[in-house]
Amino acid sequence: MRCAILSLFPDAIRPYLDESILGIAQAQGKLRIDLVDFRNHAFDPHRTVDDRPFGGGPGMVLKPEPIFLAIEDVERTHGPFHKVLPCPRGRTFDQAKARELSRHERLLFLCGRYEGYDERIRAGFAWEEISLGDFVLAGGELAALCMLEAAVRSIPGVLGCAESAVLESFEGEWLDYPQYTRPREFRGSSVPDVLLSGDHAAVARWRLEQAKLLTAEKHRRTDPNPT
Repeated sequence: MRCAILSLFPDAIRPYLDESILGIAQAQGKLRIDLVDFRNHAFDPHRTVDDRPFGGGPGMVLKPEPIFLAIEDVERTHGPFHKVLPCPRGRTFDQAKARELSRHERLLFLCGRYEGYDERIRAGFAWEEISLGDFVLAGGELAALCMLEAAVRSIPGVLGCAESAVLESFEGEWLDYPQYTRPREFRGSSVPDVLLSGDHAAVARWRLEQAKLLTAEKHRRTDPNPT
């Protein structure tokens, strides 16, 4: 997968991209990341990327010219990208969408700032609009990182243990079960006896039961109209 991330603050996210799963995927040759500062495509003396909104109102709005030029330059070099616009209008991101994104050969994320985009940016390209949730961030960089990391984890061979991706929360019907490791006792809390029993069938039953309980508890917390 090749991923282009258009941002006004590429240096803020560069260190994270080089670590952990994203860094491993790049080292394996399964992921290439192009960080594009679209300010470099603003050609006025002040490299202006935003301006006041027509009709009045607070804040500043991202101008269309630098973003159009940045996207056109990236696609001229590497070919067409599947374009993702992190924004509140989009469908809420989930694990199923992460798997979908992982199947694209090229992904492009546009990281907004300020009061949003000139609407012609939205209309000028075939975007998939995705929301990370109903809250406000200063920009789209963190949303893009979340979506990209979730997608990259689903690329075959990226995780050291393929089973890890299958058994995680949101990959099936239930949340993940509780996990324990050494020491067996810690500050008065012990590992459940069943996990030390060596009875694999009993362990599997316990884990399924715990996963169902955690899933039901989550639904009780999040469902405003429980039945």
